[in-house]
Amino acid sequence: MSLWGHIVAAGYDRFMARQERAGLADRRHELLSRAYGTVVEVGAGTGANLAHYPAAVRELVLLEPEEPMARRLEGRLGETSVAAHVVRAPAEAIPLPDASFDVAVCTLVLCTVRDPHRALGEVHRVLKPGGCLLFLEHVRAEDPALARWQDRLHLLWVRVGHGCHCNRATLEEIGAAGFTIDEVERSRIPKAPPIVRPMIVGSAKRSSSAGI
Repeated sequence: MSLWGHIVAAGYDRFMARQERAGLADRRHELLSRAYGTVVEVGAGTGANLAHYPAAVRELVLLEPEEPMARRLEGRLGETSVAAHVVRAPAEAIPLPDASFDVAVCTLVLCTVRDPHRALGEVHRVLKPGGCLLFLEHVRAEDPALARWQDRLHLLWVRVGHGCHCNRATLEEIGAAGFTIDEVERSRIPKAPPIVRPMIVGSAKRSSSAGI
C-alpha cells in the first residue's frame, strides 16, 4: 500500500462528509432499505453504508482489499445490528461460493476496480439466480461537453483519486456482465466536483443461467 493510499483512507470520511450531509447518505439509505437475506458488499471502504442496512439482512459480508480501509471498516462494525464481517479481497477475485448471496451492493466502487467486467462477473457468480444487485455509482456524463472534460482530466483524477476513473460507462458494464437492469435513476452526487457528479442509482437482476 502506497503512502497516498494510507492518506486517502485516513481522510476519506472527512472528504465525503459534505456530500453525505447534502443528500448522499439519504440516497444510500433509500437504496439499502431494499437489501435482505444474505448480502455481499463490494469495496465497502470505511463503512459508509453500515448504518443503512435494515433488519431484513440476515448476514453481511464486507469485501475490502486495502488494509487501511479494512481496519477502519472493522472499527465501525458496531454501527450496524446486522451480523457482519470483513473479508480482505478484491472485487475481481471474490473468495466466496457460487450462488451464495441474495443481494450484492456496489456503491462508489466500480469506478476504482481495475477490471470492471471481471469484477461484475464475480458479483454475478456469487449471486443466486434471480439475485439483486443494488448500485449507486458515479459515471460518464450524458452531457457531451462534461464527458469531454472527464476524458481530459481522467489521467490526473486517477492519480488524485487513488485509482478512481471519472469517465466509466458503468451502467453499460453492468448490462454486459449478464445483469438485467430493473430500474435506474440518473442523478447527481451533491457537492461533488463536476467530473464525478453524474450518478446512477438502481437495481439489476442476475440472470438465471449459471454464468455469463
